[in-house]
Amino acid sequence: MNALTLPLKTWPTRQSLLFLIIAGIVWLALYQALPPASEALVAALPVDRASHLGGALQFFFYDTPKVLMLLTGVVFVMGMINSYFTPERTRAMLAGKTEGMANVMAASLGIVTPFCSCSAVPLFIGFVQAGVPLGVTFSFLISAPMVNEVALTLLFGMFGWKIALLYMGLGLAVAIVAGWIIGRLKMEAWLEDWVREMPKMSSEFADEGLSLGDRIQSGFHSVREIVGKVWPYILLGIAVGAGIHSYVPEDFMASFMGKEAWWSVPLAVLIGVPLYSNAAGVIPIVQALLAKGAALGTVLAFMMSVIALSLPEMIILRKVLKLRLIATFVGVVAGGILLVGYVFNAVL
Repeated sequence: MNALTLPLKTWPTRQSLLFLIIAGIVWLALYQALPPASEALVAALPVDRASHLGGALQFFFYDTPKVLMLLTGVVFVMGMINSYFTPERTRAMLAGKTEGMANVMAASLGIVTPFCSCSAVPLFIGFVQAGVPLGVTFSFLISAPMVNEVALTLLFGMFGWKIALLYMGLGLAVAIVAGWIIGRLKMEAWLEDWVREMPKMSSEFADEGLSLGDRIQSGFHSVREIVGKVWPYILLGIAVGAGIHSYVPEDFMASFMGKEAWWSVPLAVLIGVPLYSNAAGVIPIVQALLAKGAALGTVLAFMMSVIALSLPEMIILRKVLKLRLIATFVGVVAGGILLVGYVFNAVL
């Protein structure tokens, strides 16, 4: 137990609230100082601000702390919220629910629960044991990595709330519809035998009765766990994005990722599937691609395929799913992503 843990757990509610208010004010003041600070850093270097290198450095110096601060703030808040959504509580909320509305509930829970593709196998097993329908389980497993606080925070910070909200709506739609279709196909027989034969377990859970200090501590823990793991991807993604932003010609990306190329959306999905990344690494690249003329629908399709259909996740899921069910899962989700890409390119 570290030195910070004990005071937080013993703080009264009023002291905990005061801490949250002061922390929020300090965070906001630092965030507002980022634009002039990034320009001052570039000006202090022996680099022409108008050059390609100067533009790339300003992009990197501004976006890196901005993304890290946004991510830290949102992950901290979501960590407090996540203290209400333990795996046991999540299973209990989904168990015994009928399909349809249960798919909507599962996809929505994917936004606020701290699970990623690396949690796929234990979550899948736990849901099956709790009696959660297969299609509902897939709605959750699609939504959790794709429409999470990291993706939404980065999209908000780089493109604004409208694009973040559109992405959330489309991601939820893909998760809900794909899960419902898989549920309608009745593919339980294509679970691995040892998963189907596992005994059912109770979906009851105990209320932890955590204090506000406990939940603040949960927020700090989430920051350490999530930001501590993804910051290298953020740095790499922003560095790649800075290079694209300053050095790639304006019309280069538009030539094969623009609206005119009908094959750009399926190509983007095919490129995204074998890549190993997450929202933290891919969204800064998406920002740079858009600045260079790539179509929004095409880059969103690319991003969603990287996050929701990554090859490493498929390899993990192979432990519990037979190949036909994995192929169905990939086909249904890929179809939804293609539809999202074409719709965005058609209307924007």
